[in-house]
Amino acid sequence: MDKQLYEFLIEAKKQTYANANVKKADSSRKGSHDYHYQNEKMTYHDTYFGGTKFMGEEVVYCNDETPIWGMNYYGITIDESLSEEAMDKALRPALMAVGQDDDVIPVRGPKNYENGEYEYSFLVKGDLDCFEGTETIYKGKTKVYELKCHGGIIKR
Repeated sequence: MDKQLYEFLIEAKKQTYANANVKKADSSRKGSHDYHYQNEKMTYHDTYFGGTKFMGEEVVYCNDETPIWGMNYYGITIDESLSEEAMDKALRPALMAVGQDDDVIPVRGPKNYENGEYEYSFLVKGDLDCFEGTETIYKGKTKVYELKCHGGIIKR
């Protein structure tokens, strides 16, 4: 299951928020922004609220709609002069590089990614079973964005 989940997360993340060309799904809750992706075996759903300060949750379901994996996250744009659109342009390309580092679980982006004047980094401890991570973006030498995430396998 781990290899299947690992590969599915890479596939799903590249077909949802990280991909600027993908349309959002219908809101699942009042005020939410949602993305949905599925293949023949698994379904991925990402729901978040907010923009420059946001929180969200991702869940992967198996065939029978049983939740098997999840992640919660909270992010903040520290530099209030930057819009949500500006941060999307800095963040999305890094997230599209998910899976490029073999030693980084595919829950956000790679360890490091440069995009023009922005430098992205993701530090994560643990594995897909149980993890926590911190994602940051610097513009020059100034930290302009930070996200904290944690999650893992879901079992009854």
